[in-house]
Amino acid sequence: MTDRDAARDAEAEDGVGVGADANADAGVDSVTLEVLRNACEAVAEEMNATLVRTGYSPNIKERQDCSTALFDADGEMVAQAETMPVHLGAMPYSVAAAVEAFPPETLSPGDSVLLNDPFRGGAHLPDLTLVTPVFDDRGRDDDGSGGADGVDGDGSPELLGFAANRAHHADIGGSTAGSVAADSTEIYQEGLRIPPVKLETGGAAGAVDDGAGGTADGGGSDGDAADVAAAEAAGEVRDDVLSMILANVRTPEERRGDLRAQIAANATGRRRLREVAREHGDDFAPALDAIKDYSERRMRAEIRDLPDGVYEFRDVLDDDGRGNTELAVNVTLEIDGDGVAVDFDGTAAQTDGPVNAVFAVTASATYYAVRCVTDPDIPPNHGCYRPIDIDAPAGTIVNPEPPAAVVGGNLETSQRVTDAVLGALAQAAPGAVAAAGQGTMNNVTFGGTDPRTGTPYAFYETQGGGFGGRAGGDGMDGVHVHMSNTLNTPAEVLETAYPLRVDRYELRPDSGGAGEHRGGLGLRRDIRVRGHTARFSLLADRHVSRPYGLAGGDDGANGAAYLVDDDGDDLEKLAAKHTRDLGDGDVVSVRTPGGGGYGDPADRDRDAVLRDLRLGKLTASAAADRYGVDDAE
Repeated sequence: MTDRDAARDAEAEDGVGVGADANADAGVDSVTLEVLRNACEAVAEEMNATLVRTGYSPNIKERQDCSTALFDADGEMVAQAETMPVHLGAMPYSVAAAVEAFPPETLSPGDSVLLNDPFRGGAHLPDLTLVTPVFDDRGRDDDGSGGADGVDGDGSPELLGFAANRAHHADIGGSTAGSVAADSTEIYQEGLRIPPVKLETGGAAGAVDDGAGGTADGGGSDGDAADVAAAEAAGEVRDDVLSMILANVRTPEERRGDLRAQIAANATGRRRLREVAREHGDDFAPALDAIKDYSERRMRAEIRDLPDGVYEFRDVLDDDGRGNTELAVNVTLEIDGDGVAVDFDGTAAQTDGPVNAVFAVTASATYYAVRCVTDPDIPPNHGCYRPIDIDAPAGTIVNPEPPAAVVGGNLETSQRVTDAVLGALAQAAPGAVAAAGQGTMNNVTFGGTDPRTGTPYAFYETQGGGFGGRAGGDGMDGVHVHMSNTLNTPAEVLETAYPLRVDRYELRPDSGGAGEHRGGLGLRRDIRVRGHTARFSLLADRHVSRPYGLAGGDDGANGAAYLVDDDGDDLEKLAAKHTRDLGDGDVVSVRTPGGGGYGDPADRDRDAVLRDLRLGKLTASAAADRYGVDDAE
């Protein structure tokens, strides 16, 4: 522990400095702190807007399956866009891996590092993370001195931080189109594995040619700014790396377009963060430290308000698709003063199927769950995670060893980790935790050759379901929950971009768990194959177990999947983890789980029951059985 850590812990123990004024010791006043904090968050949001607007695939531009964040020069997160929880808690591990592979002294303006390796900072292979260093362009003083004025003592530009983004690519190779194979047993089957590698290379900056074969100082800020700008302008995408990626995917032009969008997003972050640094001058770096310390103090104060104790909860994944069932996620959560320790001892050993979640994913889900029961206004950055300690035993489904298959760990196991940690926290903070949401992302992929163009295609989407009921309100219907915060693929976009058709898309009546506040309803979405043979994969869960209710509420309904006929009637039930070929005209019907109910169903307001009946969210038989309400009365 450093002296700074010890002082910070002592301050937290004394309950000192919860407010922004406590940053006076860092030389940053509270007004400057708030202005800079909001500026950094605005930069992250603008990065995300750039990524969505310039994205090529429907998965980016329509579903917004992407995230952006800013990091300081030490690689610690200082701001994020409010996007995908499963990305944001895990992205710091990607930045750390990029910095480990390419230390700051080896980076130049215009460089960017790309990676997706789950065992080197990634989450699963479809999520490509791009990390771009941001260098100061304020230049030297006339005496050539550097450091605080933008140039380090060795003449190189000063590193301000990093812009980073993560985007889910709809195909990254592997055995199945869409790269979310429900039947994979090792990571080699899941797609192209990219360790940290430079995707973009810039030029050297900080020294200019003196005209005699050597170098000399630029002599002033304008020259140094030009150096950095020229190095970035001279930067280019490495054709060898890009060609290697595009040669291993089914949809190379779509991948090229989405990678360009990621580059554009980080270019926006690089430009805007430099503007913020220029505006705040010497206060910039100390203020970033103060922002993190401020979040930590507020998080510790929130945890201190929770009752000390040890809380346990166990939930399960239905199976791994390879015959292994009831895979336990076991949580022992201890609150002690202003810290939280989460131990996953007793969780199932890593398994054959693709539901193993690397540690970064487990940490992301745990951080998210703790944030759910604390003040949502606490700035989300590295500081608010400091009070949370996580122990995930190696060789388990929450911290597997390579070459485990992991694509579904990011998608399905992350949801079960969230459910389990929230289940434990519900004992410490009753009323602050909602009943379980659908607990799955319902990953659907179709791939094949588009008969309209003769070119390969890969379609991927996750599907919404019910959110859990909560104290004071019903769960939301048909939404992506917890670790997924994406949108659906609009039917019009799906049918235009792919040789598929949406035959049916509706809420599932009665699927929300009964309660004083019922769970949200799941969805039914039927998709028809048109004019070709498609490879279909479903990676889902909660087809056996059910989303739990709280405070006397009932569990939500299971999910299910079927092949159906032209009238929508069930022909064949499909396993939750399932891969098969579908012919022209075949229709798959995916029904997603409802959320758990909250509170005793006997306490539900009669008018709320009648409203659900009127809106078709509840059938007459369910109203009578669950609530004792006769719609004829």
